[in-house]
Amino acid sequence: MAKIPDQLQDIIADLDRDYQQAFGNDLISLMLYGSGVTRTYLKGKSDINVLVVLTPEGMDRLEDGFPLVEKWRKRDVAVPLVMTRKFIASSLDSYPIEFLNMKNQSVLIYGENVLEPLEIRPEDLRLQIERELHSKILLLREGYLESAGSARHLRRLIGKSLIACVALCNAMLYLKQAETPRDITETIREMNRVFTIDANIFMLCLEIRRGTDKLSGKEVKDVFKKYMREVEKMFHIIDVL
Repeated sequence: MAKIPDQLQDIIADLDRDYQQAFGNDLISLMLYGSGVTRTYLKGKSDINVLVVLTPEGMDRLEDGFPLVEKWRKRDVAVPLVMTRKFIASSLDSYPIEFLNMKNQSVLIYGENVLEPLEIRPEDLRLQIERELHSKILLLREGYLESAGSARHLRRLIGKSLIACVALCNAMLYLKQAETPRDITETIREMNRVFTIDANIFMLCLEIRRGTDKLSGKEVKDVFKKYMREVEKMFHIIDVL
């Protein structure tokens, strides 16, 4: 189980109290997931993602959450992902990557850990990885043409796409060895070790996303082209995995 970063400790108790007050016994589970429970969380920049699992009766009065969304948005908490047990069970074959990443990067705030017992079928996972990578390649090519070589545009495209690519990397690692790293840099290193994906390119993309790189416009363009090639390489790997 992941650990809540120190910088989020001050809001967890209030979040817990508010959702219990709003939904009472209809609140089955309240969980924090995503970057908020990893070392990649950046205060003021990263969203704080929350999973809320309700009974069907609680879902019928979902409007009781209106004031919570308005209140917590001011503290960088994203609109919560709200589900029932039945919805989760029926969605595993369609969204195995999303549930896998939530399961591996989550921490329980209140109630039952509904993610822990989830079993992801390898065949469902592989099909979604292949589909998502195919879509990602097309979007990167389209974005590159639309950029007309603008480094500023390419920086935004890298920053926007990288986290989704890392999620796909985690899914590929899980498919290969039934476990995934919790940290982006660990994922990149493991992808290099297991699949010979170029770790240096992904690390440069991570620096670009964080705004800590010192690359020139030409260098950003070169990195982007190499980044596209590595994503294409991932597609060919999963196609035969």
